[in-house]
Amino acid sequence: MNQQGFRTESDSMGELQVPADALYGAQTQRAVDNFGISGQGMPRRFIQALGLIKASTAEANQALGDLDAKISAAIVEAAEAVAGGAHDAHFPVDIFQTGSGTSSNMNANEVIAHLATASLGDTVHPNDHVNMSQSSNDVIPTAIHVSAAVACAEELLPALDHLAETLEARATELREVTTTGRTHLMDAMPVTLGQEVGGWAYQIRQGQARVRDALARVHALAQGGTAVGTGINARPAFGGKVAEALARRTGLPFRESENRFESLSAQDAAVELSGQLKVVAVSLMKISNDLRWMNSGPLAGLGEIALPALQPGSSIMPGKVNPVIPEAVAQVSAQVIGNDTTITVAGQSGNFQLNVMLPVIAQNLLQSISLLANASRALADRAVAGFSVNQARLEEALGRNPILVTALNTVIGYELGAKIAKRAYAEGRPLMELAREMTDLSDADLERLLDPKSLTAGGIPGED
Repeated sequence: MNQQGFRTESDSMGELQVPADALYGAQTQRAVDNFGISGQGMPRRFIQALGLIKASTAEANQALGDLDAKISAAIVEAAEAVAGGAHDAHFPVDIFQTGSGTSSNMNANEVIAHLATASLGDTVHPNDHVNMSQSSNDVIPTAIHVSAAVACAEELLPALDHLAETLEARATELREVTTTGRTHLMDAMPVTLGQEVGGWAYQIRQGQARVRDALARVHALAQGGTAVGTGINARPAFGGKVAEALARRTGLPFRESENRFESLSAQDAAVELSGQLKVVAVSLMKISNDLRWMNSGPLAGLGEIALPALQPGSSIMPGKVNPVIPEAVAQVSAQVIGNDTTITVAGQSGNFQLNVMLPVIAQNLLQSISLLANASRALADRAVAGFSVNQARLEEALGRNPILVTALNTVIGYELGAKIAKRAYAEGRPLMELAREMTDLSDADLERLLDPKSLTAGGIPGED
């Protein structure tokens, strides 16, 4: 070790200086020197997945008789510490690195080997021991799948469930509150707020189902394919044993891929999952924009609801309060849609036996999952759960809505209905008043036919 706080490490390309306290070695340092591009390291979930994989591969190699039990135990201990986040500071490799993610795989191999060597008191080699029966070309695709599946199971799906439950509770609470429906942002036939909010809840439930369906393909792992899919330097049973170990560690139904050539050369499962995340983002954008419109005003807009007042809305206009949570969620949705575009382009970059944009797929996929999870909880807790309803505003708009004349179509015909509606718009008079003048219907019939609440029945099969 020299006097400047560095030590000398070597690899197949020669010697170089590494920070004295770094757990990594020469190959990681070369990546740090080469890829100073974004200043962003690989996501925590991805590092967790690398640790889980390395622990599972060590167990599999020992079970198959290829790795000494003491070395295996030392690797497992070190890898589990990595998975738990104890050594994240020693994973400095930039997202924008070699497309196979080799630098991140070697970063994990070197850190785990360093820790295992110190624990064991004997040399544990990053390639010969930690990376035994593996290649970056199957480790990194496996890490993408494992990290995304764990993040969905632990973060996104519970968050979507929380949002859906919150929406469903509000839908039940508001099932008797009638409001003006809108199509093309123009007045339409009435609906209940419960129906409107219930529609949002169903969007989220459908999003959950779409994500779960995509995860069925994500649970298939490339591990065991090694360099090109043939499994060179790995026993035939290795991939299956690793998948079993990962399933045991995570509680998720991981399995060996049925075709490792596809799993190494393509990232279709990640692209599919990203597409379903995009659908969830689109749903959140729709819900957020509806909330913003309903909250607009409060005097010159719709003013139908009041979202919780969370912070001052202007640096210059006193008293202004903005719909900050729906705005933040809409921005998250835009980011996720952009991430999906990046993943789509990256997914096309499989050349022969390997995709060469794996790190950016991992980064964008995991960011989308995390953003959607956090945004869903914020929307549920800080917007949906606490908004209040301006009942007087709803009733005022319903009473002036000439479109209610649609309910008379089967009695007076479309043409007369259109004339009544046009006069109501032009003269600013209540629909009921003009209907009395222009039809032979009794007041009792008009009140029955034009009752806004009675016009909201239907829309959900099986419900009255």
